Amino acid sequence: MIGGLGPTELILIFAVIFLLFGAAKLPELARSMGTSMGEFKKAQKESEISVKEFERSLKNPGATETQETKKEADVKQVASNLGIDTTGKSDDELLTEINAMLKK
Repeated sequence: MIGGLGPTELILIFAVIFLLFGAAKLPELARSMGTSMGEFKKAQKESEISVKEFERSLKNPGATETQETKKEADVKQVASNLGIDTTGKSDDELLTEINAMLKK
């Protein structure tokens, strides 16, 4: 039994779903439910990471800024090592150019 539902109730529920949506729509419905669940889990993980980073920043306020500044410096260093002009470009633009160079 699942949550007070017996096999007869489950069969009845599946039969009603089959009648409402039809055989052709069931795979599409299952696919969209799977995609939705995947996106929900991804958002849940991202929020958990954000909460952990927030708690960490409360304990040590300077650490987050230092890590972000170091990451930006690392991206600019890699770009300049590859001969990419870094002036006036964001990290995203530099990463795009680095990826383009690495694919060549």
